[in-house]
Amino acid sequence: MDWDDLRTFLAIARHGTLSGAARALGVTQPTMGRRLAAMESRTGARLLQRLPGRFALTPLGQSVLSNAERIELEVLSAERMITGRDVALEGVVRMTTVDTLAAQLVVPALAALQERHPGIIVELVPDTRSLSLSKREADIALRLSRFEGHEVVARKVGSLALGLYASPKWLEAEALVEARVITVLDDQAHLPEAKWLHAQFPNAEVALRSNSRDVQVWAAKSGIGIAAFACYYAEEEPGLVRLKQDVPNLTRDIWLGVHSDMRDMPRIRAVMDAVIKTLRDRKGVLVPVH
Repeated sequence: MDWDDLRTFLAIARHGTLSGAARALGVTQPTMGRRLAAMESRTGARLLQRLPGRFALTPLGQSVLSNAERIELEVLSAERMITGRDVALEGVVRMTTVDTLAAQLVVPALAALQERHPGIIVELVPDTRSLSLSKREADIALRLSRFEGHEVVARKVGSLALGLYASPKWLEAEALVEARVITVLDDQAHLPEAKWLHAQFPNAEVALRSNSRDVQVWAAKSGIGIAAFACYYAEEEPGLVRLKQDVPNLTRDIWLGVHSDMRDMPRIRAVMDAVIKTLRDRKGVLVPVH
């Protein structure tokens, strides 16, 4: 088996479908199907079993999986060492962050970066999932929680202030008695802002659930209910007003992380510096004093 065979095997084993594996590797579903057929033809072994709607590991595939994952770690480590020595201020940098930070904080940083280094192309991936830096799913990550793992070099680059916002119809004290809230889906109910919103309105009915910030903003502007938003953009959003101004802001730390093998690469460093500068300059984002 060559490395492409192992990548094909691991992607299908992890995602369970050809379409999911294809998205992970950046190819089409027919291409992934051809790769699987070619792998099975070359090896003469069946590592994956076709079931209705998905693939499952065969007993042999289960035995091979841990070996393939160890090989993957070694190959990725070698790739990081090689690319980490790249001194050119050009090329692709893949960055992941949450939707709350992507458009209005990261994009202005990338605009300033392009003026200085037009050869650097950033692939910005807003995602609620924590994409892996060690597996090269991303080169840089900007998150609202601490990083785990000794291979990641991380630093706190600021704090995000959040408040309670809604349309003006909820300004009256009498209206707040019958408050309805806009919150996240159950898979994000553990987030601090979701818990904080519930604590402020423990008896409120849920009017709408969505993990999309844009959906929540438009729902709040439409009068559907009250939501917790980052102050830096809610204060500039027409149609939203701040409620319970006597309640202290909820604050969440902003962390910037990069794999230790990649942190000294000039184009990685340039992107990180641009993001840090924009966070420090942005009104409404609380940044620690160094």
